[in-house]
Amino acid sequence: MPDSFRDMHCPGDPFILANAWDAGSAKMLVDLGAKAIATSSAAHAFTLGRSDTGTITRDEALAHAQDLIAAVDVPVSGDFENGFGEAPETCAETVRLAAEIGLAGICIEDTALPGTAPYDATLSAERIRAAASAARALPRDFFLVARADGILTGHYDIEEAIARIQAFEAAGADAVYVPAPPSMEALGRLVNATSLPFNALVSGPFTKHTRAEFAALGVARLSLGSALARATYRTIHTAGEDMFRANGRFDTLSDGLPFDVLNPMLK
Repeated sequence: MPDSFRDMHCPGDPFILANAWDAGSAKMLVDLGAKAIATSSAAHAFTLGRSDTGTITRDEALAHAQDLIAAVDVPVSGDFENGFGEAPETCAETVRLAAEIGLAGICIEDTALPGTAPYDATLSAERIRAAASAARALPRDFFLVARADGILTGHYDIEEAIARIQAFEAAGADAVYVPAPPSMEALGRLVNATSLPFNALVSGPFTKHTRAEFAALGVARLSLGSALARATYRTIHTAGEDMFRANGRFDTLSDGLPFDVLNPMLK
């Protein structure tokens, strides 16, 4: 068994970092076998009645993360968007605050929120360098993941993504993450472009692949992003369509998890 959150990141033997959105979902996932939990900025926004457009503040993200930390006895990592500011110093302060509340690590992306365009490549690397320096200065271990989002947002190609994750490695990141490459083959190319542990997002077409297939590519961590939350919201959407737009049908509600299964998971 791994001794720490860092030790869980084994290339070729990926663990599932389960993204939760409240104490209940975190507790359920741990009861079902999750060895670590992550926040999801999108799923958190949904719980507040907001869209996933960079609307979460740092204070809100920290308070939300504290709720999950208090709910479970496994490491919790924070999906901390762009570090909640452009300046490298802001990213460094975000690392320090995240460590103070007990997070095992965070992920910082290169998107200039609330827009979708990326930061300049040089600035993106400087932001990770500042965050990594702050992490190394902490009195305890802290795992920093640098995320290149340009393929996901449509702003750059795989060549630029490779250049960025290599720059993030040089800047001191502990792992890298490139969501939504065009194929498993492209994912493998990204994994091979760095010596750092690689996080793959299991969402969209990648849900058709197994953990073993990701392992064969050398992936070290599998995160869910907002996929599990959106699957839950799919149930609400389907039930609502049935109730309010399909002659008052309630079929979807018949598949609810029984109390005798749910209650013990939430103790």
